[in-house]
Amino acid sequence: MPILTQNRNGSITISVTLELKGDMIEMENTILDAVNKVGCVGTAEALKSFDTTGEPIIKEKIKWTARNKDSKKYQTPYGPINLERYVYQTSQGGKIFCPLDEKARIIIASTPKFAQQISYKYSQNNAKAVSDDLKENHNRLIAKSTIQNIADWVGSIACAQEEKWEYELPKLEDPVSTIVFSLDGAYLLMAQEGYREAMVGAISLYNPDGERQHTMYFAAPPQYGKASFKARYEYEIQRLKEQYPKALYLGIADGAKDNWGFLTPHTDQQLLDFYHVTEYLAKASYGVYPKKEDNILRKQWFSEACSSLKNEENAAQQIYTELKEVAEKKLPKKRQADLNRTLTYFKNNLTRMNYAAHINQNLPIGSGVTEAACKTLVKQRLCGSGMRWKKQGAKIVLSLRALVQTTNRWSQFWKKINQFGVDFQLA
Repeated sequence: MPILTQNRNGSITISVTLELKGDMIEMENTILDAVNKVGCVGTAEALKSFDTTGEPIIKEKIKWTARNKDSKKYQTPYGPINLERYVYQTSQGGKIFCPLDEKARIIIASTPKFAQQISYKYSQNNAKAVSDDLKENHNRLIAKSTIQNIADWVGSIACAQEEKWEYELPKLEDPVSTIVFSLDGAYLLMAQEGYREAMVGAISLYNPDGERQHTMYFAAPPQYGKASFKARYEYEIQRLKEQYPKALYLGIADGAKDNWGFLTPHTDQQLLDFYHVTEYLAKASYGVYPKKEDNILRKQWFSEACSSLKNEENAAQQIYTELKEVAEKKLPKKRQADLNRTLTYFKNNLTRMNYAAHINQNLPIGSGVTEAACKTLVKQRLCGSGMRWKKQGAKIVLSLRALVQTTNRWSQFWKKINQFGVDFQLA
């Protein structure tokens, strides 16, 4: 058992003796258990430094008086700690207040580091998997309900502050010449409504050579409200335009009308995502060469069409004209339907299909960043077998994942919790 041998001016010395026996993994588990116990002793002393001496305090111009010390079990990265600390009440009674919890930034009954670990792990996997990970890899036995409560609390802070707390961009090696706004959707299974579309957005910063330097991610669950999602997005847009007033602002998305209604007012140029176009062209190629034996010709036509879009001015208009002529021929019903959908897609977006010019200017032509975010931000975590989500639960996970996946934001988020705190009044 670790022994605290010295505590002087904030410097502590802890003595521990280990009995190493058995095979290597047994010894490592012995060491891990000892490290956890040392961590508990050290954390207990750290927590005590945030307590008062029991004197009355003034909070919000009201006098609070200490009651007798109360015992509380705190969860830490190393194990649970039972600690006596002062709690306060006003002369009217009612709610109690714990200065230690406020000053140490305790979240429910968790130290901030443990809350950080739990919420990070929960953003990556469900409560059971987090519990199993802590047991197998950290020798920590934590109930799923405790994990869920801590993660929900941290996620609720993220949700409540996402339009208030500002985050600094990471230090970039090159100047920013282009900023791309893109958005898309990903379907997930909701508890009551069935499959509904979650909103996913990304903002990417590019240097003059067309290399992506940084990306910010956002997401909102179905039924959360597109208006709220767009307000969050616009908040980030406004901050970037203040910081980079001379950058080119480019909107990239698929053909959904609602996307362009949002992106157009905020961007200098708009471009239809190239890879969505290729999906339509692939289907249209079966109308150009409908026979089974035309497979080689079909692939050749598709390849040449994609190449011309990337390298030739007005290629989109030329392909559109060609497909209109093909559509006048008699085709199988499905081939005709696919061809007509492609024609409509081109007709509605011809002004947003100048890929050759964008490539010549080292500008991106695809929203692959957002497409990937739909998978990594939404699908990988929220679309597991048997998963059904309520709106708030999905919102919490998406907010946590967006913070984790946006470089530097997770650490900044916790610095803001340390700076501003949360609500520490107890019922």
